[in-house]
Amino acid sequence: MLGRRGGLRLIEIDALIDSGVYNLWRDVSEAAEAASRFMRRFRVSGLLRVPVELLGDGLTLGAGAGVVLLTLALPAFDATRGDWMAQQDYSVTFLDRYGTEIGKRGVRHSDAVALEQMPDSLIKATLATEDRRFYSHFGIDIVGTSRALFENLRSDDVVQGGSSITQQLAKNLFLSNERTFDRKIKEAFLAIWLEANLSKHDILQLYLDRAYMGGGTFGAAAAAEFYFGKKVTDLDLAESAMLAGLYKAPARYAPHVNLPAARARANQVLTNMVDAGFMTEGQVLAARRVPADVVRKDAGEAPDFFLDWAFEEVKRQVPDGDRSLIVRSTVDPGLERVVDDAVESTLRESGERYRVSQAAMVVAEPDGAVRAMAGGRDYGESQFNRATGALRQPGSSFKPFVYAAAVRDGYTPETIVKDAPISIGNWSPKNYGGRFMGNISLTTALIHSLNTVAVRLAGAVGRDTIIELAHRMGITTKILNTKSLPLGATEVTVLDMTGAYAVFANGGFRARPYAFTQIVNSAGDLVYDRKRDASPPERVLDADTVAKMNFMLSQVPERGTGRAAKLQGIKTAGKTGTTNAYRDAWFVGFTGNYVGGVWFGNDDFTSTNKVTGGSLPAQTWNKVMTAAHNGVALKPIPYLDASPQDGERPAAGIAATGGESDAPLVMSAATTARLVMSAATTARLVEIDRLFQEAAAPAASRRTDRGPARPMRQTGLADLTPATGRLVSVGR
Repeated sequence: MLGRRGGLRLIEIDALIDSGVYNLWRDVSEAAEAASRFMRRFRVSGLLRVPVELLGDGLTLGAGAGVVLLTLALPAFDATRGDWMAQQDYSVTFLDRYGTEIGKRGVRHSDAVALEQMPDSLIKATLATEDRRFYSHFGIDIVGTSRALFENLRSDDVVQGGSSITQQLAKNLFLSNERTFDRKIKEAFLAIWLEANLSKHDILQLYLDRAYMGGGTFGAAAAAEFYFGKKVTDLDLAESAMLAGLYKAPARYAPHVNLPAARARANQVLTNMVDAGFMTEGQVLAARRVPADVVRKDAGEAPDFFLDWAFEEVKRQVPDGDRSLIVRSTVDPGLERVVDDAVESTLRESGERYRVSQAAMVVAEPDGAVRAMAGGRDYGESQFNRATGALRQPGSSFKPFVYAAAVRDGYTPETIVKDAPISIGNWSPKNYGGRFMGNISLTTALIHSLNTVAVRLAGAVGRDTIIELAHRMGITTKILNTKSLPLGATEVTVLDMTGAYAVFANGGFRARPYAFTQIVNSAGDLVYDRKRDASPPERVLDADTVAKMNFMLSQVPERGTGRAAKLQGIKTAGKTGTTNAYRDAWFVGFTGNYVGGVWFGNDDFTSTNKVTGGSLPAQTWNKVMTAAHNGVALKPIPYLDASPQDGERPAAGIAATGGESDAPLVMSAATTARLVMSAATTARLVEIDRLFQEAAAPAASRRTDRGPARPMRQTGLADLTPATGRLVSVGR
């Protein structure tokens, strides 16, 4: 009975479920049919049906597009969180390392000029040239954008810009100048957001205060002082037209650099004012006949890429309190000019042939003091800092992290490793050129930048270990743990790579790149002093690891892929890097005095015409470092230029608090004396040393202390362990 009753209950439950589902489906069907009958009342027939159907489809697609746009808008609105106007509170005057003023960042409220006080001619010139429908659009000028798009498509080039003043302000406030589709989407959403939160008056005021005007100046008031030596309120029509012509390309039309181009551009602005109906031809005729002149200025530009980065560092260091500051920076103006000229000359001479349009470089001292920075070819054309903001793959310039982890694990420059085909799953890395060298030393593998050896080393020490070491040495970006990591398949910045290589250059200590040594507020109080406030540097690599790595890295410019970087008479060390499809080319290297990183590539990640790290980057590095070492006392590379004596501490590394110079290395008297030798004397000694080594090499290779050397036995897929010399399978 119990079983039967239980069975009946189950049957009843099953019947209840079936009937419930049936009734639900019937109700839904009846509701759908009722809705369909109701909608038939609005059905249109005949010719009117076509536009109605199109409208319905358009609304459906529009709803879907709205969801997609909302998804894309969320990252843009993240930039508006917090006090997004805080930058206006800062007024920072920068000095170079010697105490000379080199530029300003932020807005001086004491010097700010209200929009109502600015010349009517400047406002009209700005609107006529940049955004004639400024007061009628909602942040995006549909008409202007459509016109610019049509002209660009017809010319198959970017000949017109369609960004409104609000869009340009959004870019200046929240975004970089990088030309990407993602940035344009964010720019559009942020423009709409600005229109919803600010009045047209405030938007125009901010634009005139924040636009870059060339010569290291931001805002119309600063530009009027810089170019004309007068207040912005005193500008005449010709001067206003010249300033309004700077928005498009400040470097190209800067009057202190190219006055004829600036006057031609100002004449076009006057035409724009007439076309817009703001003035008549008769009113602008005098300005055409007597164009503006400028106060004589040095044509040299301020180190703007460096100042932009330094300004962000200052805001992090002084987040609150008095924000009217004077900052003594680390930049060396002479070296900065050398870097800028080297980047520009290389791109001008070889850019078209090699299909490469951009480059970035950072030069620092071994303790991390950044002396020069080029974030791109032309700051006026693009303020996006490729030295600090561009994430690019380092290629083989990442391999020193792999080798350092291996050396720390017991490998030596003489350890025998295997260069032979290797596969990890369905991935089989190849060497550049497709050849394999068999059993070779670790030094030879690094000199020739062999991919298979780097992969085997990563398998032996572990990719997690390499990632941890790279982060400790100075890479701040996320490093993906992939099979191709040992070959540089991750993303880094030029600044990070330069700081990481400084660990080799200073004897093994973490060297975080820094931009300033002192900050003083408006009351004259020293709010930051690096010697007083900076933490002691952390040791990252032990002395033995640094010594072995520096020896191997010094062989790359001597007889490896970085020969073009070798300096005459100055010991050089470093590593080249080239990525797949030649998208990125690197050279990162160092001497005892400086460490520098160079990158060449294209902003849109298109391939270059086979630019390798050993070509343009190494050549540019050589240009800069040759000039940088001219007339300076040469410092030795730690553990490389002199062998430590018994009981002598090999090197003190970098100073505990950093500053204008490194702490002296503790070396023998002979080494200390060599620090003051001239470059010519050092070159002769290096050449004599090379001749001795070449003369001794054959004898050393023929005999050992125990008799004639034997040929190396082939070991197949096995390698030698670094410590014992036993056979072990690596990277299988």
